[in-house]
Amino acid sequence: MKKLLLIGSAALLCTAIAAWRIGAQQAKPSPAAQAKCDLGGGKSVTVDYSSPRMKGRKIFGGLVPYGEVWRTGANEATTFVTNSPLTVGGKQVPAGNYTLFTVPDKDKWVLIISKKTGEWGIPYPGANSDLLRVDMKTGATPSAVENFTISFDKAAAGCTLRIEWENTRATINIMPM
Repeated sequence: MKKLLLIGSAALLCTAIAAWRIGAQQAKPSPAAQAKCDLGGGKSVTVDYSSPRMKGRKIFGGLVPYGEVWRTGANEATTFVTNSPLTVGGKQVPAGNYTLFTVPDKDKWVLIISKKTGEWGIPYPGANSDLLRVDMKTGATPSAVENFTISFDKAAAGCTLRIEWENTRATINIMPM
């Protein structure tokens, strides 16, 4: 009887811990998110990021200063993983794992793909770790975007990476090689 009670208590404790961990993950103010584009022929690109909320704050030119490298999300560094060579904004990117950073400005953004991975949060490893820097197209969103979002729009021969938050949209074309 004691053995059965002990096993039942252990099972209940494990269930409670698992439920707590799931609840803690869901309660994050900047939850994990993922965007993926299928480039055809088994080729793909995946971006994993954390999605902060606007919460009434001034984002670009406020929380995220203009002209400075930004980690492009929150919490863990934003990853960019491609299983095949591709071009980003016309520049070649070999298959591999990378970290994304951006430099937002009022009229233009710069996308940085860094060779350094495993970074947590803010520390930008420096230009010597850059694989490439490329200008992004920018514009306004049709309405305010509360949740920071990275997504892909499928195109005839590739996809467009789209970053949106507050009232700003930045895009860049990605093409398979």
